[in-house]
Amino acid sequence: MNPLVECVPNFSEGRDNTIISAIATSIEAVPGVKLLSIEPDKDYNRSVVTFVGAPGSVQEAAFRATKIASEQIDMTRHTGEHPRIGATDVVPFVPISEVTMLECVKLAEEFGKKVAEELHIPVYLYEEASRNPERRNLATIRKGEYEGLESKLRDPFWKPDFGEPLFNSRSGATVTGAREFLIAYNVNLATENKDIAHEIALRIRESGRTVKDTEGKSIKLPGKLRSVKAMGVLLERHKICQVSMNLVNYHVTPPHVAYEQVKTEAESLGVETMGSEIVGLIPREALLLAGKFYLRPNSPSAVTDTEYIDEAVQALGLNRLDRFLPEKKIIELMI
Repeated sequence: MNPLVECVPNFSEGRDNTIISAIATSIEAVPGVKLLSIEPDKDYNRSVVTFVGAPGSVQEAAFRATKIASEQIDMTRHTGEHPRIGATDVVPFVPISEVTMLECVKLAEEFGKKVAEELHIPVYLYEEASRNPERRNLATIRKGEYEGLESKLRDPFWKPDFGEPLFNSRSGATVTGAREFLIAYNVNLATENKDIAHEIALRIRESGRTVKDTEGKSIKLPGKLRSVKAMGVLLERHKICQVSMNLVNYHVTPPHVAYEQVKTEAESLGVETMGSEIVGLIPREALLLAGKFYLRPNSPSAVTDTEYIDEAVQALGLNRLDRFLPEKKIIELMI
């Protein structure tokens, strides 16, 4: 198999189809790149794009898409439920085959340097590309979001990894790096109370929460699920909330484990779950693990992979908000 890299940039636009189409077109125009999916969300006002290809081609497509976003997305007008720091918010490079993580780090560094020099957008490195352990976590870099970026750039500690510490009011900043395959997974709650979703997120996410002891000292209480980032989100168009999660290592916490834990926490708060959704793509193995988990009590002697996947889709309620099509959501079936 030839060297293959996945890129999953997130753009701060989920409502204007003209802009979303322009971003998609810029990616598809690069030889050696295959656009796998583009998923806009109006409540998040964000689009998650997935494409794969040869390393150099993927890097070029990421730059062209970032350039289009810098020209067509105005962050001074942006509102949405999802945290963000810029028009092209985050650009991760993911090794798929015949490519090392170190090579993906190099791709991110070259991409970040070019964005800073040619588009005048401050760029931060995260995850495996991070040069500072305190910037490894995307949520840490995003803290304060776009609205707090101007003052953040005045702090010497937050000098960008690439570019000058100058506020680009139109485009904000961009975060790029290299990481393992991440599953963006959201569980739906039968409530419009965002506080409940946030409470569940605090209970399950690995980072947990910070509380004060009897002497007023801060104590970190870890959450119940490892390799999970989570937050509570309100989806106004569906009149529900979600526990929005990033499963950063699905071998540690796969979707079905996350779903069952959210379900348990929701029930303890008097709220029902209403299925879940995958944003972007998912490895086949993750769904097979779920299918085997849910079929285990009474499964026949021989079950096909397709049957396991069908069971996972049904048990996790992946069709609840939008139809889940395996051929368009499982990465192995898309490449």
